Amino acid sequence: MFSLPVYPSLDYLTLAMLACGAVLLDGWLGEPRRWHPLVGFGWLVTQLEKRLNPPSQQPHARQRLTGALGVVLLVLPPILLIIYAMQRSMWLALALHIYLLYFAIGHRSLRQHGLAVYTALQHGQFQLAQLATSYMVSRDVEAIEPVSATIESVLENGSDSVFGALFWFFIFGGPGALAYRLVNTLDAMWGYKTPRYFYYGWAAARLDDVLNYVPARLTALTYALLGQTRLAWQAWRQQAPLWDSPNAGPVMAAGAGALNVQLGGRARYHGEWHERPRLGTDIAPTKEDIPRALQLVSNGILSWLALAVLLGAITYA
Repeated sequence: MFSLPVYPSLDYLTLAMLACGAVLLDGWLGEPRRWHPLVGFGWLVTQLEKRLNPPSQQPHARQRLTGALGVVLLVLPPILLIIYAMQRSMWLALALHIYLLYFAIGHRSLRQHGLAVYTALQHGQFQLAQLATSYMVSRDVEAIEPVSATIESVLENGSDSVFGALFWFFIFGGPGALAYRLVNTLDAMWGYKTPRYFYYGWAAARLDDVLNYVPARLTALTYALLGQTRLAWQAWRQQAPLWDSPNAGPVMAAGAGALNVQLGGRARYHGEWHERPRLGTDIAPTKEDIPRALQLVSNGILSWLALAVLLGAITYA
């Protein structure tokens, strides 16, 4: 029987069953509507950034250093506290493993946002669909093409909000999932290429890239195997290198190919149009491809959990 380097040490089968419990809990409860832990974490992030990254001009090296310090101060203490608590009681540890993965994944929330766009389009409410899509992407609302933007967000957030958390949970349990989610949140808040964050957010952005490198490619492989594999592999190999993000490129290219649709193209951010590479095939997506993209992510989760339980059972025997 093999065990994972988590706290306390757990065998693969137990960790896989805990992952199943966390996914079921997310499907049942979704994200907390009140007292969400990330709200408090976001407040801490904002307060610390005000102190470490004042508006006054600083040397770029100093901004990078203080940004890295911010990442350490915000991520390391909660991880150490969780590990300490897990060492106090086995039952508390098991509960924390489940809760931390439940906290880190956002599958039900992703489905709700995607279906809100789909429902609005079904009823011919295009502007409402644009508004609903704006909750998923950071584009100008009036210029959003809701179908392709929603599918892109579902595919990319499937990697960021679901599979990435599952991957690090299977490596380091609850603390791994928590660390991944906190770094991902820091990247979302500091990873902008603006004068204020270009250097200060460097450490958060690079660490997020590192943590997502393997999960993103496993996600792309999952999409390819569960969709139109040949098209997905072709798009991944030829188009992913053209995308500006080293992790989003494989995920979105493989996902577009797996669904046999075209994604990418022009998009407007903060009043400026950006010409992005085309991904996938030449077939324009329709609103019916939104539930197909959501189902692709759901099937991927079930596949990951089934494989984890199978491997756990084999190593346990």
